[in-house]
Amino acid sequence: MSEQNVRVRFAPSPTGPLHIGGVRTALYNYLFARQHGGQLIFRIEDTDSARFVPGAEDYIIESFKWLGIQFDEGVSFGGDKGPYRQSERRDIYKHYVDQLLAEGKAYIAFDTPEALNAARESIANFQYDASTRGQMENSLTLSAEEVEARIARGDQYVVRFKIEPGEDVHVDDIIRGDVVINSSILDDKVLYKSADQLPTYHLANIVDDHLMEITHVIRGEEWLPSAPLHVLLYRAFGWADTMPRFAHLPLLLKPTGNGKLSKRDGDKLGFPVFPLEWHAPDGTVSSGYRESGYLPQAVVNFLALLGWNPGDDQEIMSMDELIAKFDLTKCSKAGAKFDYVKGWWFNREYLLATPALE
Repeated sequence: MSEQNVRVRFAPSPTGPLHIGGVRTALYNYLFARQHGGQLIFRIEDTDSARFVPGAEDYIIESFKWLGIQFDEGVSFGGDKGPYRQSERRDIYKHYVDQLLAEGKAYIAFDTPEALNAARESIANFQYDASTRGQMENSLTLSAEEVEARIARGDQYVVRFKIEPGEDVHVDDIIRGDVVINSSILDDKVLYKSADQLPTYHLANIVDDHLMEITHVIRGEEWLPSAPLHVLLYRAFGWADTMPRFAHLPLLLKPTGNGKLSKRDGDKLGFPVFPLEWHAPDGTVSSGYRESGYLPQAVVNFLALLGWNPGDDQEIMSMDELIAKFDLTKCSKAGAKFDYVKGWWFNREYLLATPALE
């Protein structure tokens, strides 16, 4: 792959303030894009309207401006592959949903929440898949006339991806190597809901990445279990040859104990987990690195070394130095403990050097 055509993206949901883990993901995408002379795209994934929080999108954009992470196209930045806000792409998604249905790679399901709960109670370890879909109310068990009649009278439905069991699905991961998951453990994932005429994350994500010509998907480890589904979707659409390469980043972990870093950890130990101060709609205020006296260069330098090691002893690095040294293959597979004391150290070093920089 030539260095001129690298395209990566950061695609947050406007459901609240940008977590410091999301900042690190965006930073790694930025470093990778700049190192390869590529583009970084800013996309807003707002298909979950129930969780939308006013002001979150502006907060995210302002955070990146403060940190010096620059986007090349996307929401608020323009570009010729938009719209870049998923809620504005309904017709695009519906086209691809209809394509999967027409090719028999997906099906319409009418099962009510009550019917699904009943199935969970009556079938041990119930999963909506090849072993159970024949017992449910869907276009595989109903006549075409019945399906059309139900849709015509306004019955709500979902579109499920038809996954066949027994196949080892390979995910080529830059950090983790060849990840293999058998399709038998995957359910027939919902791709589209008629209630709001919007796709779920999985379909929207794959369609957008393909149409926006994304070459590398650099995202958190929490998405690794979904990667086999995404590989199968690329293949179902006939896009396997242009499927992006994946890199699943290690989680940011609590400073002490086990589990992912959370706001509660910051509140308990006295450090922010958001780049900027956040004023929630309910009036609560959460601290941010900017308002706590941190320099943006210190935050960037600190975050870059959480889960990645350049292979030498240098710790203080400018953005240009980080761009020159960054290497996804040197990212850790294991989670990175959030050493907030080290974050204080980085900020002190940058503050001490500020007069010289000026």
